[in-house]
Amino acid sequence: MADAIIPLLTLIALEVVLGIDNIIFISILADKLPENQRNKLRIWGIGLAMVMRLVLLAIISWILKLDQELFTLFGMSFTGKELILIAGGLFLLYKSTKEIYHKTEEPDPNSPKNVKASSFRKLLSEIIVLDLVFSIDSIITAVGMVNELWIMYTAVVVTVIIMLIASKPISSFISRHPSFKVLALCFLMLIGFALLAEGFEVKIPKGYIYFAMGFSFLVDFIQMKTVGKTKT
Repeated sequence: MADAIIPLLTLIALEVVLGIDNIIFISILADKLPENQRNKLRIWGIGLAMVMRLVLLAIISWILKLDQELFTLFGMSFTGKELILIAGGLFLLYKSTKEIYHKTEEPDPNSPKNVKASSFRKLLSEIIVLDLVFSIDSIITAVGMVNELWIMYTAVVVTVIIMLIASKPISSFISRHPSFKVLALCFLMLIGFALLAEGFEVKIPKGYIYFAMGFSFLVDFIQMKTVGKTKT
């Protein structure tokens, strides 16, 4: 049992880091809904992420086949996982770019036209697409780290509980500070580009992306505090 604790804690830590992308995406979409529906969307989005991961673990043999070559195009081979990553990366790039445009170019992002365009079902369907991409990437990563299924199941459940606890504070913070929302969208663009590159077998260490965005958030936070003190 003691030998399983370290792999379990390591996998939970990795799943939490990978889950940050999910939380930020869900938080940004939830901010487009009325206040009384935002928490519902977060719970549904994160809950579906857990269900997808548990279902994928139950069909682990099929998941492993996604790493097998499907076809070759222009001298480059493609697997099922790579095609999913390419589709997910393109979708994330499209959504984050579109949200940045609405945030920076439209004079009133809360206008009736925009509020009407954002329905709960539409936003939930977009979350499901990203949940699927992140879940497959997460499960394949987990399989490469540990062999025991119970460790993977435990890590998924614990990670989702942490995500549920952290999602509301993160969402509230991003909603209150527009500059952090733009930074979060830029972060999602980088993640989308990394997924796209990985789909074409170009590995970009995500640690670089997390460090760069963490540094940017820190600078913005310090600036926010400095400006606040100046005003007072």
